[in-house]
Amino acid sequence: MGLPLIGHLARKGLRTFATDLDASKRVKVEERGAAWAADAVELAAASELVLVCVGYDRELRELLQDPKLLSASQPGAVYAVLSTVHPKTVQGLAAECLEKNVYVVDATMCRGGKAADEGTLLTFVGGETAVVERLRPVLAAFSSDIVHTGGVGSAQVAKAVNNLIMWACLVADHEGLALAQRYGIDVEKLRRALLMSSAANNALGNWGLQTMAWAEDDMAIVAEMAADCGLALPQAGVTRELCRILKPRRYKLEEYGR
Repeated sequence: MGLPLIGHLARKGLRTFATDLDASKRVKVEERGAAWAADAVELAAASELVLVCVGYDRELRELLQDPKLLSASQPGAVYAVLSTVHPKTVQGLAAECLEKNVYVVDATMCRGGKAADEGTLLTFVGGETAVVERLRPVLAAFSSDIVHTGGVGSAQVAKAVNNLIMWACLVADHEGLALAQRYGIDVEKLRRALLMSSAANNALGNWGLQTMAWAEDDMAIVAEMAADCGLALPQAGVTRELCRILKPRRYKLEEYGR
């Protein structure tokens, strides 16, 4: 997701720096109009607003608990966590970083890679209003919709709910269309018709495009959140297992259910 966002930021005239553990990304970053920073510390020293896109909670902690990073950060800098992680992770880091006069908010993105390319993402933002408003012009460079969900961590909750429903829809789409295929129905014709019905959903509209790369991690976060608050989510548990099975055979309706 990072490269298209970098391109949107640079095209909107925002002075943009980027870095990655994979230095081979430098060429693509510079092609999109951003300056390459040697590492996160160098980027922090040059930036008032920082977008953080890592894979897991562990990586986020390693980054934002690095004393060198915090020492290099500009006073009052804002770190926006784009990654999907546990709400408690962002809340804990926000409290720690605030002691160093650094603000951490969460800014989770929905609608997928196509929307990232087009600059039409939906972004949920969790944090104090004044901090969110400082960040809004940056998010608007690649988001057609921005929703302030509440305090720090609330955007992670919103994204978890989004993911829970999205993956459940994708599983249901496979089951419905596989059933239709077995009965000789024109699957594509039916899919287009269903998009006009009460069965319409985003996963059905973007049929064939979802890689499911993060499905298991998304559902693991949902399961942990539910356990933390003592909430039973039986369908979420089933969806998590079905996503695990579905991933290697997604969109292969002839193989579904066999």
